[in-house]
Amino acid sequence: MSKLSSRLLKPIIYLSFSLVAVAGVTLAQAPVGSPAVFGYLDFTAQAKLDAQFLAVPDAKLAGEALKTLTAKPHMASTKEDYETAQYVAEKFKAAGLETRIVPYRVLLNLPRKVSFEARSDAGMMLITGPTPEHVPDQPVGDVYQNDPRVVMPFNGSSGSGDVTGEVVYANYGRLEDFDRLAAEHIDLHGKIVLVRYGANFRGVKVYIAEQRGAAGVLIYSDPYDDGYFKGDAYPNGPWRPETGVQRGSVQYLFKYPGDPQTPGVASTPELPDSARQDPAHTGNQPTIISVPISYHDAEPILRELKGPTVPKGWQGALPFSYHLGGAGVSVHLLSDQDYQVRTIWDVIGRIKGTQSPDDWVVVGNHRDAWVYGAVDPNSGTAAMLEAVHGFGALLKSGWKPKRTVVFGSWDAEEEGLIGSTEWTEQHMQALDKAVAYFNVDVAVAGTEFDAEAVPSLKQFVREVTKEVSSPKGGSVYEQWKLSSGGEAQDSSNTGHPAKAAALGANEDIPVGDLGSGSDFTPFLQHAGVPSTDIGSHGDYGVYHSVFDNYAWYVMNADPTFVYLQEMARVLGLEALHMADADVLPYDYVTYAKEIGMYLEGAQRRKAAGALDFASAQEAARRFLKAAEAARNHQMAPGAELPKLNAALRATEGALLSDAGLPNRSWYKHTIYAPGEYTGYAAVVIPGVNEALEAKNPTLAQQQLAVLTQCLNKAAETLEGGI
Repeated sequence: MSKLSSRLLKPIIYLSFSLVAVAGVTLAQAPVGSPAVFGYLDFTAQAKLDAQFLAVPDAKLAGEALKTLTAKPHMASTKEDYETAQYVAEKFKAAGLETRIVPYRVLLNLPRKVSFEARSDAGMMLITGPTPEHVPDQPVGDVYQNDPRVVMPFNGSSGSGDVTGEVVYANYGRLEDFDRLAAEHIDLHGKIVLVRYGANFRGVKVYIAEQRGAAGVLIYSDPYDDGYFKGDAYPNGPWRPETGVQRGSVQYLFKYPGDPQTPGVASTPELPDSARQDPAHTGNQPTIISVPISYHDAEPILRELKGPTVPKGWQGALPFSYHLGGAGVSVHLLSDQDYQVRTIWDVIGRIKGTQSPDDWVVVGNHRDAWVYGAVDPNSGTAAMLEAVHGFGALLKSGWKPKRTVVFGSWDAEEEGLIGSTEWTEQHMQALDKAVAYFNVDVAVAGTEFDAEAVPSLKQFVREVTKEVSSPKGGSVYEQWKLSSGGEAQDSSNTGHPAKAAALGANEDIPVGDLGSGSDFTPFLQHAGVPSTDIGSHGDYGVYHSVFDNYAWYVMNADPTFVYLQEMARVLGLEALHMADADVLPYDYVTYAKEIGMYLEGAQRRKAAGALDFASAQEAARRFLKAAEAARNHQMAPGAELPKLNAALRATEGALLSDAGLPNRSWYKHTIYAPGEYTGYAAVVIPGVNEALEAKNPTLAQQQLAVLTQCLNKAAETLEGGI
């Protein structure tokens, strides 16, 4: 995944404030030795409940769950995938959750055949592939690489075809990389573009190549980014071995995620085929071939390429000088993809609330994997199951939540966030009142905790981590603060979104913004549910390969499973606090201040020119004033608590635009969206900034008007609740 582009926004300063007292009014006085937690009139009882929950998640049980979940390859729609659904459902039922396995019928491709061969200009065969993923010194306990059920390297949503063309190297396949090739007068029509993983979402690489006329795309993992240049490769270390391949979807999820045939509509089993659209005309499917390959297979191609030497920053770690190509090598690509409407299975577990049953707290993780998925995603599944274990213990003690808690095990995330998107689209009306969505995907790739969230929940996440012990000593919060240092983590190849945050004036921990790439996307950016995403990162070079398996995990990430336990506690405590808080613990003051900074950043851009920002800035100031007034009422809510909570929840929804973003109307959020040319990383005030990027002042002014309207609506919503 990728860092935010500095062309789209300036660095953001994240602010936090004391949530204990405002204007001399104390909301929650916690027992001595426990943290003050915003949202509680009296935290004493909740502190005891928290302690009861935190004692339950078990490292050993989490490790056993991870081993079971990763025993077989389990791509979405396979029988092994259904077996994992049954396993998760049994765990939910054992904890006392009302449980259903929910099927959807969605368009998915599986490969019949994927192959390529590369020849020099002289006709010499350079490589035929793909080479099977294999390490010669197979570690003890690693029985995974030779399983015949391991799918060949392929891309979800790839086009089918049989094409031959000269190879051009395009670095990371960013927009600026393709523009550099154009400046060098390198025509891509009919060419095979070779790009390396990193810096943006793989679908963006294919999207731009398709726009520039390429016939196909090869995407390889350069050892500079996640191989031996980083350190020892598996099995001697955590990094990608030479035959390791990063599979992945190239769906244009920045247009819309989910079933390609049903944008905005749930693909339930009852949906008639007549309600499905032709994916060739809906905008989120490539038409050209794309194939992921290893650096073992890329090396002879790169070595033989002619043409100019590459620009500064384009050289990888292979031991020769890289060239742009356009001569030297031609590649024959064959991709035969079997597209069918296939069944996938979400697992939904529910605990009904006693006071506000229509106010849902949704917790989710996807279960499907390209192969075994020990880190991505089943470290998250194992952590979620131990959080469910903790909730089960509370239920057996007689506790019931005030708000309904829903646990979701999503399917087909890897192909395009499909299971979560279809479920969200099916429950849009109910989600109008959902108070939060808490996501975990890559729960444990290493030991360094990190999080992303909407600004209203950034302090909420920090407060939760103060209660959870770290295996390193102290609290998760303390270790997070030590490790963060305010620096964004470049995890373009690890499956964990990079952060784009700077330390605030009070030196608190930076919390990143939500772009896309995991299941929070439909909840926040389509349904307007306040969301967070948590995980822990480390040296992880086997993303989406056969080597992301239980043996790698035990050797490199978390041999005693204590970080699975840590993540279960954080995730569960998020849900527990949101389910039982007296006042919804949203921090709209920070939200409003950040929006003000986003507007300032946009206005400073050269392309902003003569645009009129006055109305938008006035609306942002109004939103800030309303947020400050609402915070005072959150501290001392009085008798109008239900009215206040309803207004607090509706405020996030007020930031949605009914019309959606230009040319991608599925995305409704006016503050955050995945970038059209980043795919994963968040673009802030996207309607405005992307119009500025496109040098379209008319559209930028129109999007400023939309943003102004939403900010005024958000302010009015808060004002109406106090």
